[in-house]
Amino acid sequence: MNSTIETNRKSQQYIAAWLLLCCAMLFAMVIVGGVTRLTHSGLSIVEWQPIVGTLPPLSDAAWQEAFRKYQQTPEFRQVNFGMGLAEFKGIFWWEYAHRLLGRAIGIVYLLPLLYFVARRAIDRSLSWKLAGIFVLGGLQGALGWYMVQSGLVDEPRVNPLRLTAHLGLALVIYAAMLWVALGLLTPRKGSHHHPAPHRLWQFSLALTAIIFLMALSGGLVAGNRAGLAYNTFPTMNGHWIPSEIFTMEPWYLNFSFNLATVQFNHRLIAWTLAALVPWFWWCSTKVDLSRQARWWCSALPVVLAVQIGLGITTLLFAVPVALGAAHQAGALLTFTTALIVSHQLMDGAGPARTN
Repeated sequence: MNSTIETNRKSQQYIAAWLLLCCAMLFAMVIVGGVTRLTHSGLSIVEWQPIVGTLPPLSDAAWQEAFRKYQQTPEFRQVNFGMGLAEFKGIFWWEYAHRLLGRAIGIVYLLPLLYFVARRAIDRSLSWKLAGIFVLGGLQGALGWYMVQSGLVDEPRVNPLRLTAHLGLALVIYAAMLWVALGLLTPRKGSHHHPAPHRLWQFSLALTAIIFLMALSGGLVAGNRAGLAYNTFPTMNGHWIPSEIFTMEPWYLNFSFNLATVQFNHRLIAWTLAALVPWFWWCSTKVDLSRQARWWCSALPVVLAVQIGLGITTLLFAVPVALGAAHQAGALLTFTTALIVSHQLMDGAGPARTN
């Protein structure tokens, strides 16, 4: 019996390690995707070839053909009409790296999954969760191409809503893998919650949802290139609420396509978190938590402060590539911290550890 339990425990640890590796790769892919966007490289590959497209152009003729196809896009005709082949290669490699990393994640996810299934190391409940994540990964690839298509027709940029959806689904997949991995590493001890810790757990879930919403609002800022406008802080060009936030008709379009509105909303969510997260930390000091849970609760306001600082600096400097990529990484790191906090608090308060 003990040997069986130990074997199952080791299998869970292996599965968790594999999922955390996939999380790390997806984290890297989000950053590469951010750089691809910041360098305006995302429309350089105009075809979706999941298998054949694994190989880049390998001859001068192949490069000329890829460049010829790009020259037919609105981005080249309206923005990059003076671009030569050497410059095209520069943007091509970022988009190629983004797509190749996506394929690599698919392989690193699928092959171990099949192995664990063949070894019967995954129970039915877990197998459904892992299969669902794989399906979401496939949908993410299709959504990525759907996003790129929007920039190949009339406008020389992708649709901000499609870009935000692409980012949002990446975060959902990341959260699902991380949550399952954490569950395997720290199995739940029980379902009982003391009243105060249960409220704290609900508070942490609400914060995680708001952080997710802030990341989505950042996607709209990025998709509209709104970070290149209103490059002052704390006001927006001298105004706390710019008069332009409801100039579009119908009114609801402002929330997706108005530069002033999307940046104002992003700032508003950041201000909200700047108030709520320290309050959450203060509430966490009033209840009995394990040392590990208390550490993560204390880490959340620190990580958020760094992220807000990165956001302000990125805005003031009009979104240089390095700062923009760091800000996107900070968003994912803040989201990760909030997820871990919520998982730590899921079982309610336990006695503080003294060892």
